[in-house]
Amino acid sequence: MNLALWIATGLLAAVALAGGISKAFIPKETLAAHEGARWTRDSGVAFVKGLGVLELLAAVGLIMPALVDVAPVMVPVTAVCWVVLMVGAMITHGRLGQYKLVMLNSVYLVLAAFVAWGRFVLEPFTG
Repeated sequence: MNLALWIATGLLAAVALAGGISKAFIPKETLAAHEGARWTRDSGVAFVKGLGVLELLAAVGLIMPALVDVAPVMVPVTAVCWVVLMVGAMITHGRLGQYKLVMLNSVYLVLAAFVAWGRFVLEPFTG
């Protein structure tokens, strides 16, 4: 189970890192040109960059606390935060009729819920 949790956590961290880099460092106008980021057209630059920074922090929060054994409880806490973020993403993409992206976000949500449940209940990090 520990291996499955690490794989799920690694996948989520990779998704968070990729999303964070794109939102934090790619100009909003460039993002808005892509269909999957259509939501950025009606969002402020600071909001998009802020989400990017949150996603970068999530990538770090999913991996680093356990690796350095400092506050490893932050791994499942970060996973819960990712669940909340995915709910918002699903609502946003749903309003735009982007149902494939809603489904993709729901996969990320399930992975994050698995990590949270797994690290809070099944295989918590012990100190």
